[in-house]
Amino acid sequence: MTDPVKLDILSDPICPWCYIGKANLDTVLLKRPDHPFQIEWHPFQLNFDMPPEGLDRRTYLEAKFGGREGAAKAYAPIVEAAEAAGLEIAWERIERTPNTLDAHRLIHWAGIEGRQTAAVSALFDAYFVRGEDLGRHAVLADVAERIEMDRDVVLRLLGTDADRAEVADRDAHARERGVTGVPTFVVAQTHAVPGAQPPDLWRQVLDELSGA
Repeated sequence: MTDPVKLDILSDPICPWCYIGKANLDTVLLKRPDHPFQIEWHPFQLNFDMPPEGLDRRTYLEAKFGGREGAAKAYAPIVEAAEAAGLEIAWERIERTPNTLDAHRLIHWAGIEGRQTAAVSALFDAYFVRGEDLGRHAVLADVAERIEMDRDVVLRLLGTDADRAEVADRDAHARERGVTGVPTFVVAQTHAVPGAQPPDLWRQVLDELSGA
């Protein structure tokens, strides 16, 4: 039996490439339930300077990509990759681009309860499928309830500064180590694999780890 291998994933719940990258990884892992990966998710905010209340998504995209045409051009490969990964993203439902610090706090707390990957999956679903605003505490508490965390406890914690500094420091530490975008996968704390890798890459990695 292959020894456990740490797979650290830096991600942001509103990053479409992170959503696609996870889907591609899941495609392989579901067919290899005996895989050696021990997965841990780490915070990285695409927009660490986003106002706490977030921004109107259309305004944000057009400012970031230089207008409506620039935004459409930037998102064309994302739409294609999402379809290839079997994902249906409800772009028309997404009205705001939120500050995701609180969403990362939820992922941190879920990790303490052994529900970290479930939290990441539920946050992706909330944002990309349901079109929910991940900057709202009530939305995050609902996400917590969906993965069988205590909604009231999470809502109460979100109303405090609990773990806010720690999550922000971990985000900053990743940038100091040279991470400039997500998703970034780190295999065995040694090999960094940036970007939404295709399933074939993960099959190759697992074959190499198993000596196949």
